[in-house]
Amino acid sequence: MSAAVTAPPCHGQPSPLNPNSTRATPSSSSADMPNAVSTTRRHIANLDRLLVKPPPLPLPVQHRKAPAEAPGDGEATPDDRSSRGGLLHALNLSTLLPFTRKPGVDEMSPRSLAYMQRLLTLSPRLSPKGSIAGEWRRYHGEGGWEGLLDPLDRDLRRELLRYGDFVQAAYTAFHSMPAAAEHRTLVLPDRSYRPTRSLFASSSLTIPPWARRRSAPSWLTQRTSFVGYVAVCDSEREVRRMGRRDIAIVLRGTATCPEWAENLRASLVPLTGDDSSASAPKGAKGFLSLYKTPGDHVPSLSAAIVEEVKRLVELYKGEELSITIVGHSLGASLALLAADELSACLAAGDTGGATPPIAVVSFGGPKTGNRAFAERLQRERGVNVLRVVNVGDVVTRVPSPIAREGYVHAGGAELRLRSRDSPCLRPDAGPACCHDLEAYLHLLDGFTGSGRPFRADASRSVARLLAYQRPSVKRAYVERAQVLGFEPASPRTATANGACADGQYGYLASPT
Repeated sequence: MSAAVTAPPCHGQPSPLNPNSTRATPSSSSADMPNAVSTTRRHIANLDRLLVKPPPLPLPVQHRKAPAEAPGDGEATPDDRSSRGGLLHALNLSTLLPFTRKPGVDEMSPRSLAYMQRLLTLSPRLSPKGSIAGEWRRYHGEGGWEGLLDPLDRDLRRELLRYGDFVQAAYTAFHSMPAAAEHRTLVLPDRSYRPTRSLFASSSLTIPPWARRRSAPSWLTQRTSFVGYVAVCDSEREVRRMGRRDIAIVLRGTATCPEWAENLRASLVPLTGDDSSASAPKGAKGFLSLYKTPGDHVPSLSAAIVEEVKRLVELYKGEELSITIVGHSLGASLALLAADELSACLAAGDTGGATPPIAVVSFGGPKTGNRAFAERLQRERGVNVLRVVNVGDVVTRVPSPIAREGYVHAGGAELRLRSRDSPCLRPDAGPACCHDLEAYLHLLDGFTGSGRPFRADASRSVARLLAYQRPSVKRAYVERAQVLGFEPASPRTATANGACADGQYGYLASPT
């Protein structure tokens, strides 16, 4: 802990309490003695405050009784187990993947209580926005983000974090009203973007009645669900900073049982029904089903995206435009399918000028199609794809290389993150934490470059990680959170407040 302790200037020897100040010497005049005595008293008082009193707390402290015995790092407390329980959290990967935790050691600790306290607050501390107008195409992927990823450019980091928070908002919009198959009003974390349309994905599968549990909510097995939204930057100031008007298409990951079932349909099928040759671009059957299947009362995800983007391109005809499609997990694969179709549709239509460039930002995305699909997306369609990958995330490696058919990742650029680089996460963080979107954004906020230490001024709150990935957060942060009066909510409480099953946070939505 460090603190600045000041004293009035005087001549003499350094004070033992503050080497930057001086104390009176025997030769000092008697007029200077009262100042020297009062200065020393102030130093002692300051030292007392530093050693005894805690720093001011931005969060209200609720006094709780400390546990009689602190559990070991590898043990799960009752709070830990309750934070992982409940129906919503049952969809988390930790309940589906047969991995066991290995005992780990908290090797790193925060630099100071004040720094840890700042990380535990929920208030956003965004880095300053720099103008990217002169190089916006480079930041949007032209040239494959060359020279921007390693070391990571600070302006690109901020853009990626914003898109990641957009996906968090999509998770929350779903889990705030999971059963509502209707358009809703969204409040985004970045008010310079305005949502223009809600998006829904429908499965071609129906969960049979015998497989439904009576205690399960109806939305868990519903065929059609809110999956994301389209938004456009309508702040003229932000348009000038970015050098163009950006259209964002945001897609969340898996949340319902039909979506999980579609994930398991991994056979490759042609993207178009009239081309079944061996060299034809192909995609995963389940992903294509969710992308192309219309709902009972809503169009397919494919039709809704194309229709809304065409409308916005026509609305802002003559302006410099860009299209950014961002998704996490399942949403990352749907983003690639949308980019492939949009690029073809916009190139064939009348856009009143050059076709807006399309970029895909993928967080923790699985393989989506074969090599022909990946090559068409990059070479023929001209789509820029940036894959943000946690090296410990098993989802980014499925389907496995030994699969019967040839899956490959689409796109050229990759930003590789590592959970072990974080001073907050345990070195043995499990697969659920490695795939969690908030963990991705935490690592992204601190990433500076390969082999480089975690960013010293990284300030993204770790309170979100504590809510659902508490067992993967180092004990020093958990204990400090208890001192601050912050207790991770249980899944039931968190969902009522707008959190989702996988610990994703965003902003609440309401029906229009």
